[in-house]
Amino acid sequence: MLFLPAAALCCLCSVLVAMAAELIQDQLSLTRRVGGSVSFSCGGTDQCYNSYVFWYQKKERETFTRILRFDKSNGGVEKGYNHPQKDDFTAVKKQNDCELKIDKVKRSHKASYYCSCWKSAPHRWYYFIFGSGTKLYVTDEQVVKPVVSVYPAAPRAHLEGKSSLLCLASAMFPPRVQFSWKRQKEDGPLEELPPAEGEQLELTESGRSAAVLLIHQPENSTYKYNCYVKHEGGTVEAPTQQEVPAPAASCPPEREPAHPAALQQAPLGLLDPLQPQCRVKLLCLLYTVLIVKSLVYCCGLSLLMSLRNKGPSTNCTHAD
Repeated sequence: MLFLPAAALCCLCSVLVAMAAELIQDQLSLTRRVGGSVSFSCGGTDQCYNSYVFWYQKKERETFTRILRFDKSNGGVEKGYNHPQKDDFTAVKKQNDCELKIDKVKRSHKASYYCSCWKSAPHRWYYFIFGSGTKLYVTDEQVVKPVVSVYPAAPRAHLEGKSSLLCLASAMFPPRVQFSWKRQKEDGPLEELPPAEGEQLELTESGRSAAVLLIHQPENSTYKYNCYVKHEGGTVEAPTQQEVPAPAASCPPEREPAHPAALQQAPLGLLDPLQPQCRVKLLCLLYTVLIVKSLVYCCGLSLLMSLRNKGPSTNCTHAD
């Protein structure tokens, strides 16, 4: 029992390492009616160590449950994992990828579905990698694309030569979305935002999601930025671009007031991206301290138990 915290921490670390390299699940969500059919795709399986691909089901407030194992080499399906709905699922190979299929959807199939496989690493050890997951909604409700808007995020975001933008997606169904950004310099071509020049924080409330982009813009460079929201109904582009002027070399730009529409529509707490970032850093620090304390506690108890077990054996030797 004393080693359970350490074992849990090891499992957590393993999961974090596994999520660093992901399989490709491009479908954020799928909406089906009862009795319809559905297929979940899984790409990037060429990086798997062997030909086996595993599929998992994750329902709300439940743990991951393995559904089946698919062998890409011969198309074989192994269902010996005692999943209560195992007969409802099958898997097929699609070129270099694979798909999980449900021929007749039931309401009980509402869940998120993840593919995974073993990946090799240096020093002859292996770990699981997962896809990002696809959520299945079982309903008669129609898919509705999000309404997308982009605004300056906060008046105090222009600190140390940085700027921030807020992208808001609302009024969509299903609610799952994915944000991305593009920029354009004067009359130049539209380009993807380099990862080194932007940090994104995503927040979700009931009925809407938002992404705050903190921009590390080079000096003497003025760009127009636009937000794109990926959704089951298709990718939606914000109707207007936001221009971010070049930061001054000697001092930060003058603070600008947030757009009035952003103040009205944005959820409480989203207008200041620095506060959530500080919270994330504090949480990371707190979890790090708790992990270190748990490890020290377990090591200390192990040492005490070892010394305690040594005591009786030493006394018996002297008695002889």
